Amino acid sequence: MKFDPILIVCGEPNSVFSEIFFKSLLKIKIKKPIILISSSKLIKLQMKKLNYNFEIKLLDYKKLTKYKLNNKCINLIDINYKTKKAFEKISRKSNKFIKKSFDLAFEIIKKEKITKFINGPVSKKYFLNKKYLGITEYISKFFSVDNNCMLIFNKNLAVCPITTHLPLKLVSKNIDRKKITKKIKLIDDFYKQKLGYKPKIAVLGLNPHCESILNNNEDEKIIKPTIKKLARKFRVFGPLSADTIFLKNNRKKYDVIIGMYHDQVLTPIKTLYEYDAINITLGLPFIRISPDHGPNEKMLGKNLSNPLSLVRAINFLDKS
Repeated sequence: MKFDPILIVCGEPNSVFSEIFFKSLLKIKIKKPIILISSSKLIKLQMKKLNYNFEIKLLDYKKLTKYKLNNKCINLIDINYKTKKAFEKISRKSNKFIKKSFDLAFEIIKKEKITKFINGPVSKKYFLNKKYLGITEYISKFFSVDNNCMLIFNKNLAVCPITTHLPLKLVSKNIDRKKITKKIKLIDDFYKQKLGYKPKIAVLGLNPHCESILNNNEDEKIIKPTIKKLARKFRVFGPLSADTIFLKNNRKKYDVIIGMYHDQVLTPIKTLYEYDAINITLGLPFIRISPDHGPNEKMLGKNLSNPLSLVRAINFLDKS
């Protein structure tokens, strides 16, 4: 049998990820074996705190292909994490653990040619510390990938921001024809290869109603001519006004809506689908997915977090 597991890094150890991971294992039947990179000590403390009881099978990461794996237990690659509590306040204390977890995951991905990877949320404030805009960029840099795409995916509608975690005042300076073109190509390839059809893609303007009182109008000078050129090859439309595109009768015409900045498309998609969406990074040599939410420190230890986004992530990879 081909070695084709789903590799998961827990990310920030003091997050709701362990809770939603435990809930996901109970909620769905998963065919492909899951390998988790985390701390055995921490997982045991968190299981006790949250009242879950899973057997843990410790794995030697150098001998992964020799194991007969299933999901009747937690298949764990143990990373040491010094703590006496199941959950602590999120801080820089976790940084070494998170980096070591990602480094080991990347080593395994390269060595074993892993094609399915999930990471739990991390703190942008502490772990990324302004060095990277997000985990998308962190992973992409490690694998020397310049052209990537953040796709927030739901089977009914997906969105993609051209710029990710940039301050608004920097957005207009970071929009150009090349970036728009590359992301549309990545999205089109993904839908054809993974979903079996060519998507209809709506592209939003940057300015309200795609109009501007300024001479340097990005909608007219950058977005419109780019779409006109790409429309010869792709099912792409726009620029369209952001304030009406998400109305029911408008959004149902498209498979993907591309916005110019993060909140232009992530706010409406999360309003529409809440936890029923996943964050897929396109352009990497493997499929990387993360649940579409953060560490949620306020919910630690309460056992009230919704696992749906992680369930969707695991199901997507299990069936691909």
